Amino acid sequence: MKGLYCRATGRDGELQFMIQETRLPEVLSSHQVRVEVKLLREMKIERDLISVGREVVGVVKQVGSKVSLFQPDEEVVGILPLDCPFSGLCGVIDIDEHYLVHKPVQLSRVTVAAALRDAVAAYTALHTLAHMADRHSVLVVDGANSFGLMCIQLAWYHGLKVLTTSHSSQDHTFLEQLRPTVGVQDPIVARVIPVYKGQISNLVPAVLEETGDLGVDIVIDSGVHLHKEEEEADFVPHKHDLIDVLAVGGHWVTSHPHLQLDPPDCSYLHLKSASVSFLNPEVWTASSAQHGRYLHILKDIVDKMSTGVLRPQPEEALPLYEATVAMENIQHHPKRKAVVKLTAED
Repeated sequence: MKGLYCRATGRDGELQFMIQETRLPEVLSSHQVRVEVKLLREMKIERDLISVGREVVGVVKQVGSKVSLFQPDEEVVGILPLDCPFSGLCGVIDIDEHYLVHKPVQLSRVTVAAALRDAVAAYTALHTLAHMADRHSVLVVDGANSFGLMCIQLAWYHGLKVLTTSHSSQDHTFLEQLRPTVGVQDPIVARVIPVYKGQISNLVPAVLEETGDLGVDIVIDSGVHLHKEEEEADFVPHKHDLIDVLAVGGHWVTSHPHLQLDPPDCSYLHLKSASVSFLNPEVWTASSAQHGRYLHILKDIVDKMSTGVLRPQPEEALPLYEATVAMENIQHHPKRKAVVKLTAED
């Protein structure tokens, strides 16, 4: 059985991707499920040696003696844990049943593979960390990317006023025309703030104007600049801007793993009684005590995708032989994603 793996080479940690033969054990452990993988999506890679492919969609081929949730020939979807020995880019993998949920029949494999992890991250940011509630307001930085789009749709569904930033004219048009699936209604996004072509300085006044100078209850970023002197070509806001737009009692959910706050920043947050939370969607598999909530989130995500509440941007599925080039491209452009389709020959 072929699978895609990667290994760090050289001092700079450059990743080399390779397709290798893998062998499955003859006997499953009691709670494992053997899944024939149909689709998966790759994520940003941060370890020296890792099995490639985390989000998988497939068909159950065999179950362990104590498996109670699944039967052979059922379609399932899930995210492989970080310590999984198998590459998701294998034709068949063994995985514990508690990492999988059933895939609704009406939900396409490509759709769920394209957005599952980003949807989990959006749930974690809005429900778990920001404690969103009806009539709250939220600023989603870079709402046109996959994660931002999931945050926008989930926030709108729960009655929040959504503001977002656009990083190109195409993104701006897409976000302004984003509407619910049923009927011709108002746009999902209350205001799209352009931050391209030197307009990033407009972020703070635009947010304050839209909220009557009160600020937003929730800010969700996709990375921030820590210093004013940093390059603004990627349209990433500075941490001071995000603190400025937070309302009293607001929640800032950051994806920046090395965020540094200076004493004046902390004093300003203290005056606002605001909080900062770090978004790590992998945390759900770090403790067995969280498995129940994690499975509930996965189930709710696939249900919302099947009914059109969550609609990821369309993705084209690549064959396995193109996966190596695609993963090398992702390494240099971490925000890009790839969906890989496996066939019987793989």
